[in-house]
Amino acid sequence: MRPACQAESSESAMKKRERKLFTISDLQNPLFCDKLGGKNNAAFASMGGYTMHLQESGEMYLETILILSQRQRYVRSVDVADYMHFSKPSVSRAVSLLKQGEYLTVNSDGFLILTEAGREVAEKIYERHQVLSNIFRKLGVSEKNAVDDACRVEHVISDASFRAIKEHIKSKHNIDV
Repeated sequence: MRPACQAESSESAMKKRERKLFTISDLQNPLFCDKLGGKNNAAFASMGGYTMHLQESGEMYLETILILSQRQRYVRSVDVADYMHFSKPSVSRAVSLLKQGEYLTVNSDGFLILTEAGREVAEKIYERHQVLSNIFRKLGVSEKNAVDDACRVEHVISDASFRAIKEHIKSKHNIDV
């Protein structure tokens, strides 16, 4: 099982990943939210009549929680921090924002539990990572580059394009991805 995108190791890359998910003021900003409620190629959470885009960093946290929950019975914020090599305060802030977005809950013991919406996003991103990195490897790309490139593409590719790639590979090349 591949860890959630952590291939880059430079400090600047880590800081780039720790960018904010969203702030409370973002939720009230019509430029940040789509009042019509449309869905494009990313995850959205409905809050206060607005539809909010979940940024790449939020998707990475959800994917990490999913992976850790498959490996161990309980997932705590400290587990996420250790796994992603992020500071505990950064993870705490992300967890708080993901709770506000109703992507996860935290029980009385401090264990992180993905909600249905959170699990849906995490599984979608994880599937994209697996499929894209497999395709890149089959094309002859090195393991490191395949994983790194999949990490970048998985967050920006539209649902329609991803589905078309999967269908093409499966039907034209008889490769199950």
